[in-house]
Amino acid sequence: MSEHAAGLTRRCFLAGTGTLAVVSLSGCLGTSEGRDPVSIESGQNCDQCGMVIDQHPGPAGQTYYQDNAPEGHDPPARFCSTTCTYRHRFAKEQSGWTPAETFLTDYSTVDYDTQTDGGKTIISRHLGREAFASTESLTVVANSDVEGAMGTAIVPFSDSADAESFVEEYGGQTLPAEDISRELVGGM
Repeated sequence: MSEHAAGLTRRCFLAGTGTLAVVSLSGCLGTSEGRDPVSIESGQNCDQCGMVIDQHPGPAGQTYYQDNAPEGHDPPARFCSTTCTYRHRFAKEQSGWTPAETFLTDYSTVDYDTQTDGGKTIISRHLGREAFASTESLTVVANSDVEGAMGTAIVPFSDSADAESFVEEYGGQTLPAEDISRELVGGM
């Protein structure tokens, strides 16, 4: 093997090893602390209102807390709606719990549909872990004509253009998911 070929092989090995180390380390530094979204399974109850999550339409949520866990099951706390997600977060923050990560259904990544039932427009439910995204990356539509598990749904999108299109069709207003206030969810 020529000296040039040996040098390339050694560089390729070192580059590959370095890449592997960075990828491995990034897993330790990212959301690998068990703070990835999970699938919400059939029969699981909402940690805020107690309803069986998969029996109701609309966006769902999950929250991990820094030093606390939901009663009766492993984290995350899980919710039948975005409304329950935020109500739970606000109540637990008043009790000293610190939210570490919140995930909501991302309607930019799912093939959702709406249907009219009893004069109400209802949006579909998506409970697989791949359907959830961090609130840090979501724009929500509030006060639209679309309902979920707890009445008027707060509908999240990772693509703000999708949120704007939703508003054009169903009304409402857009805002960052991190800007949802107690007043907004209290008034729903």
